[in-house]
Amino acid sequence: MRRRDFIALAGGAMAWMVPARAQTMPVIGYLGSENPERYASRLKAFREGLGETGYTEGHNVAIEFRWGEGQYSRLPALAKDLAGRPVNVIVAAGGAEVALAAKSATTTIPIVFEMGGNPITLGVVDNLSRPRGNLTGVSSLSVEVSRKRLEFLHEVRLDTNVFAAAINPTSPTSNSQLANLQTAATDLGLELVVLKASSEQEFDGMFAAVREMRAGGLVFSSDPYFAYRSPQLAALAVRHAVPAMTQSRDFPLAGGLMSYGGDFHQSHRHSGMYAGRILKGEKPSDLPVQRVTKVELFINLKAASALNISFPPSILSSADTVIE
Repeated sequence: MRRRDFIALAGGAMAWMVPARAQTMPVIGYLGSENPERYASRLKAFREGLGETGYTEGHNVAIEFRWGEGQYSRLPALAKDLAGRPVNVIVAAGGAEVALAAKSATTTIPIVFEMGGNPITLGVVDNLSRPRGNLTGVSSLSVEVSRKRLEFLHEVRLDTNVFAAAINPTSPTSNSQLANLQTAATDLGLELVVLKASSEQEFDGMFAAVREMRAGGLVFSSDPYFAYRSPQLAALAVRHAVPAMTQSRDFPLAGGLMSYGGDFHQSHRHSGMYAGRILKGEKPSDLPVQRVTKVELFINLKAASALNISFPPSILSSADTVIE
């Protein structure tokens, strides 16, 4: 064989071998309801969990992201796009709306979800210990404890019996959370005014309405759209001098009064671990849905002082974090 022919043949072989070797790296399809900036702390926890199973992004696993930018209506199409690509597993993190979108996109690609609602009630899986089909994942108690937020806020505002609740009508858990809040209000002898918001443009008017009606405070339902906008909501709560409580610790950390909800770091970390275990060959049906039962109470005393609110010792002693 002539040297020129050999070089040409070798070059062709190398061109064939490089893509083949690249294809051996597994690919995770990651579906999120927001954007990388708002998911930053959650992604950090997810990568930690993935690392515990021996996978590092860019080293021995690739991640292909699709972001909903806060518009739940975009999620089904984004999920279908991921399902049409050569991904080994789809991670649907950040709420029931993401999990349901992924479930509707494929019945064959393994899916790991992360959400705050009850996966059985919402129709994501039919069994927690042995989920059939291609889905498993992690759920927290954020949705179940929505009524507890109203109870906490009432304890620090015993001087009034009127409170407001913020609901995102586009969320698949909105009806169940509203029912829980209304039941809690009835049990406590409170009047509950429901305010609906599904866009940032509605936030200012919502806080203004609470201020005008002289309600004791504003309780947010558990919803990713609210949670990922904690700094904006905290700034509005300060501006309008409204006592408010959300699910996410990011709210009091940004200057809001209180938060009570599931530990998102643990739930996203567990979703990373499950994604890694599936990449290693385990089936979703053999991985029980993990329930992260830890619930966090964060209190901001600086915000309380500005609102002329004093916390009972019983609440302060039960708080996970008190911000001075």
